[in-house]
Amino acid sequence: MVDTMALLPPFIRTARMPRTPARVPHPVPGLPADDEVLLDAPDERLGPALVGAGRGEYGPAAALLAATRALGEWELRDRYVVRLAHFAHSRPEWFEEWRAAAPHDPDALLVGAQLAVDRVWGSPARVELLRELSPAITATARGDHRDPVPWRLALDHARGSRAGHKYFGELWEAAVRRAPRHYGCHVAALRYLAASYHGSHSECFDFADRAAQDAPGDSLVQALPVRAAFGYLTDGCGPAVPRARLDAAADRAVALSARFPVADPWPAQIRNLLAWVLVRLDRRAEALDQLRLTGPYATSFPWDGGGEDPLGVFLRVRSGLLEGAQAVEVGVGRRPHGGHGGRARSADH
Repeated sequence: MVDTMALLPPFIRTARMPRTPARVPHPVPGLPADDEVLLDAPDERLGPALVGAGRGEYGPAAALLAATRALGEWELRDRYVVRLAHFAHSRPEWFEEWRAAAPHDPDALLVGAQLAVDRVWGSPARVELLRELSPAITATARGDHRDPVPWRLALDHARGSRAGHKYFGELWEAAVRRAPRHYGCHVAALRYLAASYHGSHSECFDFADRAAQDAPGDSLVQALPVRAAFGYLTDGCGPAVPRARLDAAADRAVALSARFPVADPWPAQIRNLLAWVLVRLDRRAEALDQLRLTGPYATSFPWDGGGEDPLGVFLRVRSGLLEGAQAVEVGVGRRPHGGHGGRARSADH
């Protein structure tokens, strides 16, 4: 097998097994009713920008992204860029007006590049189409030199266009120089490892564990091992990962979740992902705790596997946990009693 760490110099470090973090007590409220659950609800800052875009006005979105850039709010900026590009995919008028009015605006360029990547990602000709987008990706990196988000996009672009390991390593170095703990860039690197070494889940866990061990306790990077666990549990090939390693990844994410407020949209995706993994690990009481903590905020990822309605899957799993059902299914896989389940597809590219 090719040595992943040798091919990607920034990933070089021998990973040790993660320590199980101490669990932090956390109050949990009751569960909201089914009709109160919101799918992919925007936060209080993104909401007005989407409302403005829905009216055909780009000003609120432009102001929002300019503020994140000025304040160095890179994690928020990354999320907002993805959501605004997604909105522009179906409602492009406001974005086209923005791009025409400010063709060199770094925020408009970034949303435009994300939109372009999203539009071609599902195409059978994805590799060729993505390579044609290279100039647009490069242009986004010429904005604020502190901004890691263009480099997260470049990492995704490199994975989708099947870039070589040396080139990806150079992009990774540029990304972590700007923001060593940027979660989006770490997720992009984890996906690249999974795509490049299909079935070699130990490499993904080594990278995720090492990154989490080096990050502060309240960093989103603490959730990277549970992303690796999700990748393993939705893949149908490769050698088995020890159950203890899966549990340690979940424990680390449980400790991270406990640091965030209850019913807050910011950690919602991490809590939804953690609940998914806990269900697959048969840790159902803890999964229900995470669904209580997330409150009314369901997220498409990870419940969108298998082409089903993600909100429907979320509610069905929650109902099964509440009723104490003998088996609660997520995705299309089996419960991992020492092996791992079948393949489930997710739209979270």
